[in-house]
Amino acid sequence: MTENNTLLRVVNLKKYFPIQKGLFKKTVGYVKAVDDVSFNIGIGETFGLVGESGCGKTTTGRCILRAIEPTEGEILFKLADSFINVTELSGGGMKNLRKEMQLIFQDPYSSLNPRMTILDIVAEPLLVNGMKKSFERKELVKGLLEKVGIRPEYMNRYPHAFSGGQRQRICIARALALNPKFVVCDESVSALDVSIQAQILNLLQDLQEEFKLTYLFIAHDLSVVEHISDRVGVMYVGKIVEITETEELFKNPFHPYTEALMSAVPKTDPDMKSQPILLKGEVADPSNPPGGCSFHPRCNYAQDICRISEPELIRIGDENSTEHYVACHFAKELSLKGI
Repeated sequence: MTENNTLLRVVNLKKYFPIQKGLFKKTVGYVKAVDDVSFNIGIGETFGLVGESGCGKTTTGRCILRAIEPTEGEILFKLADSFINVTELSGGGMKNLRKEMQLIFQDPYSSLNPRMTILDIVAEPLLVNGMKKSFERKELVKGLLEKVGIRPEYMNRYPHAFSGGQRQRICIARALALNPKFVVCDESVSALDVSIQAQILNLLQDLQEEFKLTYLFIAHDLSVVEHISDRVGVMYVGKIVEITETEELFKNPFHPYTEALMSAVPKTDPDMKSQPILLKGEVADPSNPPGGCSFHPRCNYAQDICRISEPELIRIGDENSTEHYVACHFAKELSLKGI
């Protein structure tokens, strides 16, 4: 991916939460929720971020938006043909940048204020950013609600009058109110029924094409990620273990953890026998990760070097092949099954 086509660059991002004990709150350790994560997202691309619960996906998204402060690393966002470091912005600079970066929350029930009408909820970002005339806000909200499939005459109703799928559409309208370039979708369909999930995914794709949006799509459902993503990054215990194009990842995984995730995806053909790979042990503790490769206690292919040396994220294949990066000592030797 060239620099001209890149919208966001995440470089060596870390987020450590201190563990404090005692009367004087002495720091005795850190939970390494995000530990040296790097990736790029292209303009107009949907980048999927997947992994088990607790692997650091949501924390990564919130660090990018500065909803929480990163411990280390750079977050470079392209604005007016040049990159700015999001981590160095002050309050005023960050307020201006928030117009370009928005978030769709996971839970459509708790992310909408039950005491505000839909008009007030969607119009609030407009009011905060200087649109003082109420009729202008109202007209813009009408257009946004129509775009997401909500009838404008419902704008004076409260959130309790809407279903989960409708509430998520309202959340999407609110995220688009300021016409952003970049949207973080944090498990934005996981709380919905399967049929509603498909509708929301199709809506996100239609809006992406119309508004020229770029998505960071955080999910744990690989079938959803396969449907919407252009490239996918796989996370395990705060680290990226594999990144490549979606089709390549699902056909040719190179990391044993990715193979295990693929094996758990339900098959659409009832005659196909599903044989999920059962990983031994527990997910590694991010406050006390094992030495070497964090996945080695659960890996069926682990050898002595995996317990001693942490693998680097390196490119597999030559310059003419699909960009495929993996952090595994034996990636070139293993023959793993995809879908």
